[in-house]
Amino acid sequence: SSSPPLVFTCFPGHMWDKVLSKVKKAVVFMDDKCAESLHWNGGATSVFEAGARNLKEFSSFEAGGENEPKAVFVVSTLLKGRTADIIKDIIGLSHFQYCVVFTTVAHSIQLLANNVTAELEGNPVFEQFEEKLSEWMGDMNYTAEVIHAPVVFAPVSPQLLLAPTFAHLFPLLPQDLKTINIKRTEKKRFVSLTDVDMQSLTPELQIEIKTLASAVNSMFESTSTREESFAVGPMSRLIAGELANHPQAKSRRKTATNKASIVFIDRTLDLTGAAGHHGDSLVEKILTVLQPLPGHTTDVQVDMLELTNLQHIPDSQPTLAPGCLAQTQLSTARLLWETMLASKQKEAVMEVRRQLVEAASKENLPIKMSLGRVTPEQLCSYVQLFKSSWGALESHCGVLQLGLATAQTLRHPTLPRWDTCLAFERLLLQALGDSDFAGVLRQLLPLMKPRSRAGEDECGPDELLVLLVYLYSLAGEAQPADDEEVEKVERELIGALTLVITRETELSTLLQKLTGCGSPEELTMERAHTAVEGVFETLKELSHARDHLKQFTSVYTASDGVHQATYRPFLRQVLEEIFHPDRPECPDIEHMSGGLTDLLKTGFSMFMKVSRPHPSDHGLLFLFLVGGITPSELRLIREVVTAHKPGTQVLVLSTRLLRPTDVPELLFTTQRLVPDIGV
Repeated sequence: SSSPPLVFTCFPGHMWDKVLSKVKKAVVFMDDKCAESLHWNGGATSVFEAGARNLKEFSSFEAGGENEPKAVFVVSTLLKGRTADIIKDIIGLSHFQYCVVFTTVAHSIQLLANNVTAELEGNPVFEQFEEKLSEWMGDMNYTAEVIHAPVVFAPVSPQLLLAPTFAHLFPLLPQDLKTINIKRTEKKRFVSLTDVDMQSLTPELQIEIKTLASAVNSMFESTSTREESFAVGPMSRLIAGELANHPQAKSRRKTATNKASIVFIDRTLDLTGAAGHHGDSLVEKILTVLQPLPGHTTDVQVDMLELTNLQHIPDSQPTLAPGCLAQTQLSTARLLWETMLASKQKEAVMEVRRQLVEAASKENLPIKMSLGRVTPEQLCSYVQLFKSSWGALESHCGVLQLGLATAQTLRHPTLPRWDTCLAFERLLLQALGDSDFAGVLRQLLPLMKPRSRAGEDECGPDELLVLLVYLYSLAGEAQPADDEEVEKVERELIGALTLVITRETELSTLLQKLTGCGSPEELTMERAHTAVEGVFETLKELSHARDHLKQFTSVYTASDGVHQATYRPFLRQVLEEIFHPDRPECPDIEHMSGGLTDLLKTGFSMFMKVSRPHPSDHGLLFLFLVGGITPSELRLIREVVTAHKPGTQVLVLSTRLLRPTDVPELLFTTQRLVPDIGV
């Protein structure tokens, strides 16, 4: 598949230019979500190059200095409640005479959040906030500006735009439906998630969905694109519907010069792929074993100690800033990152070595060439050659960071868990075809035991939760089982997993979120048990996610006696359907249009043939995965497109780049119905 036109990969940067044009001589305060978007759009460097004096966290504990009269705030939230309080606090502690506030939330949505549905002239919410800013600065003659800037997309590669602002947006699950139904009268209760409409969602989730649709709309607007929207799954339908009926979109579509299709797909329709370890991707492993950068959902910390002469002191706080994967400044590093993201592990590791060797020979460093297997020791020895020369270090620091990330991952003490999980998933896949679900579940029991003290390579609670998601997402594929038998095994599993969690000497981030406890001391058996019971309530419903679909009903191919049972990626099925040469009508890929035209078409179609829009109508295809995408799925998309319709340009958008342990977090610990909109 060829890369999408440059205008789309450049679009996020153009949105940031709007912000950068205002930061000269200013102290810039930015919330984590916007900071993560900036991180992939040139990073802090671009803010300082644009003339900013300082860049600070958006927090009530920060302020400007006495001789800093100008402030710029960049937030991903509504301008009310907590967000307004923090801005007021910062201004109160500073000496500003000029404030600019950028929000990623469009004015029309800010109006809605203030319960105004009328069409009003100008931007009254922004104008009122400007007055408040002047008031807080202490002089109505001081300048205040409020501007909408949709700086939500992070160009992680030319093929992939992430929206970190929406990292916790996730398709709803059956228990969310129960919560929605509690507030409705008997007659008005929804039977399934597919029946839920925008009006019946919480105000927070409505705002979140509308903000996402509005961000996609600004991308199409700034690139002059006319899109046809399609949706697979209930949450996707709501987002695509919002985009199709977006107030500003009507006029844009009349004059737009580019044509494209956008297909929204719910992550919940394939949790097997998200929780599985079958991806053969170096980046998936890097994201899993290295610690995330503080406040980020995607990028990780790369230890830079090996490039210095500092001594490693165990358990001490590092004084050295970490490296990372986002190499937006240097083109060779950027190309290497793209290769790592899009290739199988072996090719990716070979390419890392090749780039290190090439960089070293450019700098005339004494490199010992070696062929054969790439080892982490070998990669480190190449990286350490650069220690001696500051110039060489500076010119190649991007490639060196990616080299270190690779080496640190390959020799990481927890990496063996990856292969343990993979082996177990393969075993479960085969077992599903041979026995009933109770029988398959029983195979998990021996794994559910507390870790030995030194067991860094043993699977812990996080991996066990991921395996449970993997298995339950396929529960419908097993032979019919006796419900009582299944319940009996589930009770045993709940007891065993509770014990495993209470025996942990340290709680992982996932366990802290799951149990609501910060340390093992706080965690009682009762709290752990309640948390695990909740997990199983959610697990039991996972295999029903595709019940409403007519064609893409399974992600499993049973063994035929010759071949083993296999996982069949949902994305592959959808794409093969989209690119099918006969262009069949697919009931599961629903076309969303702006209302009236559809009614007219059906009226006319009795007399004349009206062809319905099809996702493969245009040479440009956007795939939006609501709830996250894995690095190996990016590779899969590229492979399928190359095989079936090589000329197509594909751009993938998603809410986050997934590692397997993100899946239990999104399923078991995320407030899906009440996202944090900063109020």
